[in-house]
Amino acid sequence: MQVKENKKTGITDMTQGSPAGHLLRFAVPLLIGNLFQQLYNLVDSVIVGNYVGKNALAAVGTCGSMNFLFFSLSSGLAIGIGIIVAQYFGARKDNQVRATIANSIYVLLLAALSVSIIGYLFCPLILRILSTPESIIGDAILYMRTTCLGIVGVAFYNGAAAILRALGDSRTPLYFLVVSSLINVTLDLLFVLYCNMGVAGVALATIIAQAVSAVLCIVYAYCKVPYFKLSKEELKPQKEIIYKSFRLGIPVALQNSMIAISCMALQGVVNTFGEEVMAAYTITGRIEQVVQQPFSSLGMAVTTYSGQNIGAGKTERVRKGLRQAALMAFAFSMLMIPVAYLFGNQIAGLFVKETEVIELAGKAIRITSLCYFGLGMIYVPRGLLNGCGDTGFAMLNGITEFICRILYAPILTRIPALGFWGIWVTTGATWVTTSVVCMIRYAKGRWKTKGVVEK
Repeated sequence: MQVKENKKTGITDMTQGSPAGHLLRFAVPLLIGNLFQQLYNLVDSVIVGNYVGKNALAAVGTCGSMNFLFFSLSSGLAIGIGIIVAQYFGARKDNQVRATIANSIYVLLLAALSVSIIGYLFCPLILRILSTPESIIGDAILYMRTTCLGIVGVAFYNGAAAILRALGDSRTPLYFLVVSSLINVTLDLLFVLYCNMGVAGVALATIIAQAVSAVLCIVYAYCKVPYFKLSKEELKPQKEIIYKSFRLGIPVALQNSMIAISCMALQGVVNTFGEEVMAAYTITGRIEQVVQQPFSSLGMAVTTYSGQNIGAGKTERVRKGLRQAALMAFAFSMLMIPVAYLFGNQIAGLFVKETEVIELAGKAIRITSLCYFGLGMIYVPRGLLNGCGDTGFAMLNGITEFICRILYAPILTRIPALGFWGIWVTTGATWVTTSVVCMIRYAKGRWKTKGVVEK
């Protein structure tokens, strides 16, 4: 018999009730959690920019795309595991839910260890391919290698959180992110201001905080959620579940990897314009990460919602959820445009003291704000497609972003009227193009037949 929704377990059945209500109740804790997660990066940048210097800030920033690449390879598999759990939960197949949770241990451990080793060994080569200036490459390598040591913690937190969210519980992962964020801020200040550890201290603070969130989330899930109380027999590897996890997770991981590689290529273009443009790009990247969080949270809510409903065979309910989520994305994007235009420079001034960098970043924020709705309409339909099991499209989605950044950046930055401003025009144009491709895929309706649950 399926575990019922209650306050102790946090489990929520999204196959009944108001779609908008479910999406909002699910997305708000996710949003708060994602904002706390972004606090890691924001605090890193503010502390490094103000207390270590703009070169150190550029070193941390140039690692951003590489960090995303390495983390996405393991987090993509966590998303695939969550999709399977959501669909089996919606279909009321409790034994399959438990089997998926058990086999996720092997999937996540293998992925995390592989990525950690590869990232540690090859980050110097990648940074040199990206034309990272010699003045900052030493700090960049140190930051990246230290961060790679924490990928196992990231993978297992993402895995446990993805499963809890698939069961409709978006609140519990939030609590542990709040705790780990506070730890991260405290350790940042300790390692940088008092121990003078520079970028190594920032990276070390982050991986410790991530490891804490992973341990707390797993312990809670085992103690409170019946699905996590697995017997020795259930912990035996099952090839079918492992195969499904990789089949759904690898396209998402590859999508994120393609996006990360395209961002790294764009970072290479940025690096050719000097340290001031690099610092401004790092600032706008941090701001965009924050702006993306409502869209990302909504997309994750749509993934769980559509996963449970497609598992239950309720396709029209899935469509209704998309329409309501799109309206939410539109409202937020319209709200953020005046914020960017009125306060862009003040926001940029939180990161650095140099006037030239603040002016560059403020104008860049205003440029990209005009395309925020395009960004939102990447996350919403992509969340639906992933939740329904159409993760094969994720690879096409990643290729689209890859082509856009690779194609637009060198063309736009060579236009005399744009110059380095073409970097941020490339970002906005990439969002709009990718959102159109996502909606075309949704309109074709293939997602209706992509579920993993046998009908």
